[in-house]
Amino acid sequence: MAFLKLYRDKLKHNFDFLHELFTKNNLDWGAVTKLFCGNELYLREVINLGFREIHDSRISNLQKVKAIDSTVKTCYIKPPAKRSIKDVVMYADMSMNTEYYTLKLLSEEAVRQEKIHKAIIMVETGDLREGVMGDHLIDFYAKVFELPNIEIVGIGTNLNCLHGVMPSQDKLIQLSLYKQIIELKFNRKIPLVSGGTSVTIPLIMNKQIPQGVNHFRIGETLYFGANLFEETTIEGMHDDCLELFTEIIEITQKPKVPMGEMAANPQGMMTEIDESLYGQTSFRAILDIGVLDIDPKYLILDDYDFEVVGSSSDMIVIDLGDNTANRKVGDLINFKLKYMGALGILNSNYIEKTVE
Repeated sequence: MAFLKLYRDKLKHNFDFLHELFTKNNLDWGAVTKLFCGNELYLREVINLGFREIHDSRISNLQKVKAIDSTVKTCYIKPPAKRSIKDVVMYADMSMNTEYYTLKLLSEEAVRQEKIHKAIIMVETGDLREGVMGDHLIDFYAKVFELPNIEIVGIGTNLNCLHGVMPSQDKLIQLSLYKQIIELKFNRKIPLVSGGTSVTIPLIMNKQIPQGVNHFRIGETLYFGANLFEETTIEGMHDDCLELFTEIIEITQKPKVPMGEMAANPQGMMTEIDESLYGQTSFRAILDIGVLDIDPKYLILDDYDFEVVGSSSDMIVIDLGDNTANRKVGDLINFKLKYMGALGILNSNYIEKTVE
């Protein structure tokens, strides 16, 4: 049976690496846990690292964080939907917002719950996902500062998540300037300038974070050691905190070319036939995992002596060639994963999750 394993020591190593980086640069940071899809076993591992601030895009996941440790500060990292307002106020200490209407609803609900709800206002800096346009910021803050039971604690931005626009020193300077303008205009302090996610870490390492930017939301680099500027692993970090183990459920020597009249497969794809392979055979293995759990393109195959030749909803087929490694039914084949592959596995109820 396929299963996912989290290596506690490797995760701790990555945490220590990043904690030192942020501490020596006098920066605050929190862990983004949306990758774990609310898996309580893995959420506990992250909290036990010492994080006092957890960020997630699903309110049910933040509810689980609060159940594990009610003292951890929780942040909802996308603009809340109208129908989730009550739960956002109940389980998120802070949320990221772009709409006055939504903040007004949060204010009304916070009054009902007798809570102060904190908010970071997200600003558009070029990637065209969430964010208030810069020329609307003054009017926006003028209105939201007046809302009861809402404490505006920050200004933030998000880059690279939609169109791939990369963060830069200039964009972060712009964000810091917005903060200064708002503080001067309204004589109010904005304690947090949230400069972005894992994609900004190379800027921190290169001392390119402008003064005033002091807060970051980190997920992918914590779990995969990723340098998202260069699509490499940061030297000194682990890229295999998570590892997928799959079991071989069949090995048979078969023709390399399918036989019979061809049509589209269930994914709507037509198989291209390489006529030079007619008459050739190889050992094919079936793995007990399929596209229901992960798209094979998110498996990291760099170091393997086989290739993925196809997949269906519940099985992946690999070509072992002559099977010189003498693999057999029941053997495990383990894979490192790309971020989106790990996300699919963690969102699957069919894959066991373990910690070592």
